[in-house]
Parts: sequence; C-alpha cells; structure tokens
Amino acid sequence: MPISLVFYSTDSLSAPLNVTIKALEGNSAIVTWDILEGDPVIGFAITQQKKDVRMLRFIQEVNTTTRSCALWDLEEDTEYIVHVQSISMSGTSPLSEPVLFRTPKESEKLASKSPDEVTMEEVGQAAQLRAGELIIIVVVLVMWAGVIALFCRQYDIIKDNEPNNNKDKAKNSSECSTPEHPTGGLLRSKV
Repeated sequence: MPISLVFYSTDSLSAPLNVTIKALEGNSAIVTWDILEGDPVIGFAITQQKKDVRMLRFIQEVNTTTRSCALWDLEEDTEYIVHVQSISMSGTSPLSEPVLFRTPKESEKLASKSPDEVTMEEVGQAAQLRAGELIIIVVVLVMWAGVIALFCRQYDIIKDNEPNNNKDKAKNSSECSTPEHPTGGLLRSKV
C-alpha cells in the first residue's frame, strides 16, 4: 500500500525570511532565504510563477539543510514571482513574502561587460570544454590503435594462408623432419 505525505500548514513554523534573488542570468537565477533559529526545518518548497500567468512551477526538497535553490529554464526579459515555504515534520510554514524579479536580456548582460573582461564562469566552461575535448581525443586514439592492431593481426593471418608462400619453399628438409621420420616427415619419407 503506497504511503503519501500530506503537509498541513502549522502555526509553529515561521515563514522564511530575507528571500532574495542572486546570480541572476537570462535563463537562470538562485533564490536564497533565512529561517528563524530553532525552527525544526527539514526541507523547503518554492513556487515560481511568471507574472500575469497562472501556471506555477513547484519545487520541493526534503532532508536538506540548504537555504538556496537554483531556478532554471527561465525566459529572458521576463518578470517572475517567487515564494518560499519551510517544511517540518509537522507541516509547512506560511508562504514567504513574494519576491518579484525580472530576468535580463542576454544582450544587456553582454553589453555591460567589456570585451576584454573574462569571468570565472567562462574560464570554468573553457576548462570543462578542454577536458571534454581531451576525453574525445583519447577515445579516438584508443579506437585507432585497436583498428591498427586488428589490421596487423588480420594481415599476418592472410599472409600466413597465402598459397604461394615463399617461406615454405625456403625451408630445408631438416626443418620439416620429425624424430620418427628424420628424412622429412611422412610425405617425404622413402618407402
């Protein structure tokens, strides 16, 4: 029988405080908040809504002590409203005060940065790209080494099975002899 958790609002848990938006990008943001000392919080719930649109995104996390959450898939140059709730074993807190923010246009973000300025985020992305490129190069080299080894093996097998193999003609009869037939084996023995 499946168990479902139902959270009921409780007056003993305070609403999150100081809800703020940080690291605001064209398509993402980070929401942070504080809780009162002593509140038995085991998680949080966030509602995210475009201003003037009825549809909500609901994010819920339990068994965490984090006080921040990344909001993703945001549209640039769009206003959003965010509420945060704390979750305890006995239920959820009231909603925090709403926070209204607007995502920037990518062109605004790029215009505010000088052409020579490089952010740490861009450096991190370049390092990740280099690591990915190195992995691809190593995989391709290993595959090529395997192909070359397989080709050499097949070439030796084909060369050994050639009907006009000059190696057999160059062997003298003593190389083909056995202890039972010192004159050259069964086919060369004189009867």
